[in-house]
Amino acid sequence: MPGIWILRIGHRPQRDKRVTTHVALSSRALGASGIFVDTEDRTLEENVKSVTDRFGGDFRIETGIQWKKMLKEFDGEVVHLTMYGQRVDEAMPKISRDRDLLIVVGAEKVPFEVYQAADHNISVGNQPHSEIAALAIFLDRFTDGKNLYSDRDGQMTVIPNERGKTVVEKHT
Repeated sequence: MPGIWILRIGHRPQRDKRVTTHVALSSRALGASGIFVDTEDRTLEENVKSVTDRFGGDFRIETGIQWKKMLKEFDGEVVHLTMYGQRVDEAMPKISRDRDLLIVVGAEKVPFEVYQAADHNISVGNQPHSEIAALAIFLDRFTDGKNLYSDRDGQMTVIPNERGKTVVEKHT
């Protein structure tokens, strides 16, 4: 099965730490294979790895990557999520499900090079909103919602219930 990878461009550790963490966690929860972040941020890596260790899965995070090189060398399709792109419902049938997918989300103004390098510039709505929301909607639609409640065979699992919070720690 081809991988779904996220590329976060423009991460500023002091300003964007919560948002980039949420981009990574949303990606993981909704079926991505991993995230690449252009700015080195060991704390971000440790936080995301901690969640993956506890809740399971094979999610990968790497920071300090060269995004231009990654875009140039990526062997698959590149999707750039932008409010200026083609509508998600119109673009979705054009995206291959047989190749790896790299989804680019920006933290600040994305350089025009990204628009040119992308196979698809896709909008999830045409109003200003969070890149987390756009990514979550895109991933949910791309995967047909299959990852919303999947078990990742972690040390901990959340048991859905109408009221209260139930987290079960598995003992091995």
